[in-house]
Amino acid sequence: MQFQRLLLTAAIAGGALTALSAAADAPQPLGDFKSWSAFVSGTADSKVCYVLSKPRMSEPAKIKRDATYFLINDWPGRKAKAEPEIVPGYLYKEGSKVTAEVGPDKFEFFTKNEGASSGAWVEQPADETRLIDAMRRGVEIVVIGTSKRGTKTQDTYSLTGLSDALDKIHQACGL
Repeated sequence: MQFQRLLLTAAIAGGALTALSAAADAPQPLGDFKSWSAFVSGTADSKVCYVLSKPRMSEPAKIKRDATYFLINDWPGRKAKAEPEIVPGYLYKEGSKVTAEVGPDKFEFFTKNEGASSGAWVEQPADETRLIDAMRRGVEIVVIGTSKRGTKTQDTYSLTGLSDALDKIHQACGL
């Protein structure tokens, strides 16, 4: 996870992580939980607690990408708990959708490019809770997206440690 922290610091400095750019303070680690790391950043209304993980496998393997993460954010100032976000490490194809699969369950994400950064969020807010529940019970999540150049990518994340990491951020943000 030390490597993950270095990548996170570089991503924050470059403004690549949408969820983190709103928080003015440097992220403070809350702990590593197997495949997931937990952090808190900001204060008062700008406070955000989040967990993140890097994919254990990305395909195609030889394409050039920036740091790639799956994040889940708590925003106590907005009373928002467990908002999933995908940072793909490339710009998405305009208007494209991303699919996340946990076992037999599939979830659709909308995409947004902003400058040199890109992200994806759950299409239907009601699906956020279903997705988090599936992730807590699952073994892995597979994220499928399409780059601006038309390259289809598939990132596989381990879900080991996610429940403990989420419990830690919910506690830290009081949600």
